Amino acid sequence: MQGLRWLQLSADEMSEFLGRGGVGVISFATGTDEPPVSIPVSYGYNPDEAALYYRLSMPKDGRKAELVDRSVSFVTHRNTDDGWRSVVASGELEEISDDPFDPGALHGMWAVEIPLVDVFERPPKEVRFRFFRLEPETMTGRKEVQTDS
Repeated sequence: MQGLRWLQLSADEMSEFLGRGGVGVISFATGTDEPPVSIPVSYGYNPDEAALYYRLSMPKDGRKAELVDRSVSFVTHRNTDDGWRSVVASGELEEISDDPFDPGALHGMWAVEIPLVDVFERPPKEVRFRFFRLEPETMTGRKEVQTDS
């Protein structure tokens, strides 16, 4: 009978799994009496700097603008040809501006592919977006392994 075990992903395996971008869920810390605010997001990943990038919509009546300064955790998972994989990262978001004095952040974004997902009730041209980078304080990954037990 076969069973399952979960093993840690190496740094190289995490980079391979994250690719240059995909989708996941980001959760923003809230007060101690409230659950975190979690939203599905598209992300980009730059393996050279081990940083994740996000393009977050900021509707005028939304709550994200007040949450982006709080600690976050991000999770992505999917079933690959080799079984299930997941990565969890946590830390603080850093806003990326088009400030000419910050070429590093913009350069890091050029190396990623943030999937464009249209889930808005109006054309994306009418939606306000802000860009953020997460250089994780912690990042772990797990993989499914078949066992003969």
